[in-house]
Amino acid sequence: MKLNWLLFVLIFILFFECEDSLVPKPKAQLRLDFPEAKYVSSENTACDYTMDVNLMSIIKQGEDCSIVVEYPQLKGSIYLTYKKVEDNLETLLIDAQKLSYEHVVKADQISEQPFINDKDKVYGMFYEVSGNAASQSQFYVTDSTDHFLAGSLYFYAKPNYDSIMPAAVYLQKDIRHLMESLKWKK
Repeated sequence: MKLNWLLFVLIFILFFECEDSLVPKPKAQLRLDFPEAKYVSSENTACDYTMDVNLMSIIKQGEDCSIVVEYPQLKGSIYLTYKKVEDNLETLLIDAQKLSYEHVVKADQISEQPFINDKDKVYGMFYEVSGNAASQSQFYVTDSTDHFLAGSLYFYAKPNYDSIMPAAVYLQKDIRHLMESLKWKK
């Protein structure tokens, strides 16, 4: 009798256990919402260029018209280095390209995107770096006669492309806007 009762309970448990199939839960995706970018003109009377910067950024003036555009909320910065062109354009271009390709060791891919603005005489190159490189973006712009501006995007974190990619994409849009809005004063 006990054996029949035990057998009945086991069959009952197995019968109801089999109805519910286990379904794996989908992986969660990190969702980061950044505010819509609003830009303001950055006028610096000491320097020979103006550009638009994101309102959420903080501008820190360096020496020789070099600037750090900090994004505290994103834990990243865009470092801008300004140089006067004095018969050294080729050297400046080689240095900027070399700096971009130093990341090839850790990068999965480096995409070059030429930039041409004939109206304002701004010409350059934007480098998008994919992978666990130290810098996710590099760029330079010049008028090819007097001015040269190079920039790099860095985050205050160990490079992990999957984690910083949303912030990198947001700041890459800011870099492109900076390049498009840049004007030489002289």
